[in-house]
Amino acid sequence: MDLLVVGGGPAGLATALHAARAGLGTTVWEQRAGTIDKACGEGLMPGAVAGLAALGVHPPGYDLRGIRYVAGGRRAEAGFRAGPGRGVRRTVLHAALREAVLAAGVRIEQRAVRRVEQDEDGVTADGTRARHLVAADGLHSPIRRALGLHRPCRTHRRYGLRRHYALTPWSDLVEVHWARAAEAYVTPVSDGLVGVAVLAADRRPYDHHLAAFPELRERLAEAGTAGPARGAGPLRQDASARTAGRVLLVGDAAGYVDALTGEGIAMALAQASAAVRAVVGGDLAVYEREWRGLTRHYRWLTHALLGATRVPPLRAALVPAAQRLPWLFSATVDALARPAGR
Repeated sequence: MDLLVVGGGPAGLATALHAARAGLGTTVWEQRAGTIDKACGEGLMPGAVAGLAALGVHPPGYDLRGIRYVAGGRRAEAGFRAGPGRGVRRTVLHAALREAVLAAGVRIEQRAVRRVEQDEDGVTADGTRARHLVAADGLHSPIRRALGLHRPCRTHRRYGLRRHYALTPWSDLVEVHWARAAEAYVTPVSDGLVGVAVLAADRRPYDHHLAAFPELRERLAEAGTAGPARGAGPLRQDASARTAGRVLLVGDAAGYVDALTGEGIAMALAQASAAVRAVVGGDLAVYEREWRGLTRHYRWLTHALLGATRVPPLRAALVPAAQRLPWLFSATVDALARPAGR
């Protein structure tokens, strides 16, 4: 086997698709069965939509025209210049990628990894031999930890929760509602379903956080919930490097800052492509350099926004500033919408 991909989420499946296109014999191991759900905002930026289309994957969803910031009676909005984004249920996205991987002839096995060993010629995972291994096993990647690449981060922890509501979307924009200590991200994902994700520094029930957004809570009051609230976190995860020997980290396993800017899927798609290029080229050091280049903008902007919004006066001034300086807000949204690395 040329490549073993551990983790069957979007990052792992995109890696498998790129590997199949490059002619690599590839197998995916995922310990969970079937279609996988996850707590995420479910808004694909235009760059992510383009990255999926390049792989021949076109998940159905709800076209998104741009982003609107909301704080009390203040509003600021900007459209995507690079074309529409798309609100897509996480399960719909996963099913579309999984179908494409299977159609490409890649095997997906329901297996967990307990032990990884490697030498100069390859990697052995629980007795199975491959030339290279991609760890796309998520935010709390066991392989990242096992390889000694995990770097603890104990400050400024943030957590996410998401719930769906059965109602007609009231906008074709992703709405970001700002409160004193939390944000709520409203994403239409179909004609009759809206996802609402909240991000905050404290681990409290979903309804506790939603209470910080009275206007939004009132709008949702008449809607029925469609499934339970799902959670994730802490979101900040650091890795000391993206490679160790013949193992490469891709997606959230490679390190994650925050969901604030909504670029997670776009980043995962770009990393998947870069990892496969490094494997094909026989020089994994290239991947570390490319990863830094691909994620530089995301890391810089997300750290800057997080730093600013931890200071109460700056947080309170964010939406008024976006309203007063529409050109700056539009430029920021445009930067978020571009494909990774551009």
